[in-house]
Amino acid sequence: MDAAERWRVLRLHVEDQIPLAVLARETGISARTLQRWHQLYRAGGIAALEPHDRNDKGGRRTSAETVAFIERLALTRPRPSIATLHRLASAEAEAHELPVPSYATVRQIVQALDPALVTLALEGPVSYRDKHELVFRRRAEHPNQTWQSDHTELDILIVGADGKPDRPWLTTVMDDYSRAICGYMVFTGAPSVINTALALRQAIWRKTDPAWAMCGIPEILHVDHGSDFISHHLEQTALALHIRIVHSAVGRPQGRGKIERFFGTINTELLATLPGHLGPGSRTPMPMLDLAGLDRAIGDFIGTYNDRPHSELGISPRDAWVADGWLPRMPESLQELDGLLLTVPKNRVVQRDGIHFQGQRYLAPTLAPFVGHTITIRYDPRDISEIRVYDRDTFICTAIDEAHPNLRLSLRDIETARRARRKQLRRAIHDRIPTVATRQEPRTPEPIKRRPRLRTYEEDE
Repeated sequence: MDAAERWRVLRLHVEDQIPLAVLARETGISARTLQRWHQLYRAGGIAALEPHDRNDKGGRRTSAETVAFIERLALTRPRPSIATLHRLASAEAEAHELPVPSYATVRQIVQALDPALVTLALEGPVSYRDKHELVFRRRAEHPNQTWQSDHTELDILIVGADGKPDRPWLTTVMDDYSRAICGYMVFTGAPSVINTALALRQAIWRKTDPAWAMCGIPEILHVDHGSDFISHHLEQTALALHIRIVHSAVGRPQGRGKIERFFGTINTELLATLPGHLGPGSRTPMPMLDLAGLDRAIGDFIGTYNDRPHSELGISPRDAWVADGWLPRMPESLQELDGLLLTVPKNRVVQRDGIHFQGQRYLAPTLAPFVGHTITIRYDPRDISEIRVYDRDTFICTAIDEAHPNLRLSLRDIETARRARRKQLRRAIHDRIPTVATRQEPRTPEPIKRRPRLRTYEEDE
């Protein structure tokens, strides 16, 4: 309302002598406002009725001391609630004879605080770093320049080798440039050096499926600080293959963000459709898949993932990796790769009937000249139906378990069968022990201890 409009209302009081109380009822303007207009008119005429912007428009009329008091409490851990802050701020303002802030004012002061400042004060430097520090996300310049590798415990229960529910793990190797999955390993038990090595073996060597073209030796392998990734064996393998291993900072997984997102995709798109999924509200599902079945399901999903367009690339990871065609750096042979990646070598003496390992017997015609000699064996724990034999780091042959030539046996299966056999024998022992009559040994009766006879006063004398 401008000065002219205010004067049209006020002149009814000034010229027509209508009381301000009556004007307030008829116009809906408060009597206090009409009184203020009348005072302005008497002091400066009609021009004084012109509205003026407040000097504190857009700011708070709360005292600086009260604002500082509220901000200090809001940055204290644990932070009080808004109601508590308002009560404390009101008491503080009254004690210093300052204007008491309203509840809305206190809430506005708290909400106006810098979120980074709040995070640092209430959650600590680690949370501040993860939420507010600038992260430079770089993409490799070409395929096989940088690979990422990491583990995750899958949100699914499977039937373990012992028939009991078990929660598996997944190790994945991803090419940073193309987002293509180059290799993976599904296993039960804690992550280990051998599981990492087997995933790298699959990633580096050529696949039997021509659609899965990703292979070769990377220039850089980006991993975390897990015990398997910092093992001496992996360091020696990387040195032999001319791979530079880069460990992410402890507690900072941002460098492996791409592979972390793939793990999320696995859990939401694949595992959610499989029996035994550990989803919300189903913490004890019935497992139905075994490790081999889950391995096939993940392998099929990876094939689909590599061939479908990626949201950030606009093309599929496979097409991004193949690009215009190029030749990856490869090891001389699979035997050389196995000699570097497979488990720590074990020494065995070649017997006349072959090589004995884990209760199995392995034979090959090439072993005939080495009877009585100490050789080195390496094996794939997923399939110990065969072992690779070396003499002074020179590959000799592949020896076969002749007792199970066509049966794929894993080291875990054999160990599980052994444990089951031991349990069976222990139960048989416990069942038989109560039925065996214990021999009663003759006992020598203990001498009877005579109680000392009480002496009387007369005997003492």
